[in-house]
Amino acid sequence: MDVINMHEAKTHLSRLVERAAKGEPFIIAKAGVPLVKVNALTAPDPIKQKRLGFMSGQAVIPADFDSMAQASIEALFFGEN
Repeated sequence: MDVINMHEAKTHLSRLVERAAKGEPFIIAKAGVPLVKVNALTAPDPIKQKRLGFMSGQAVIPADFDSMAQASIEALFFGEN
C-alpha cells in the first residue's frame, strides 16, 4: 500500500481519489507519520421507491369534482343573487 505525504496528496487529490475509487487504497502521512487510510466506499444500492401513483386505487374522486360546491363558491365571489 502506498504512503503519500500530505503535500503530494493535496496536489494530486483528484488523481488519488480516482485510484482509491478503483480499489487501490493508500495512506496519507504527515512528516512521515501515517495519519489516515483512504479506501473506496462500498455503499449499498439505494432503495428504489415508486413515488408517482403510490396511492393508486386508494382514493376515489367523485365524477362531479370540478363542479362541487360551485353555487357556494360563486356566491362568495359574486354575492348572492
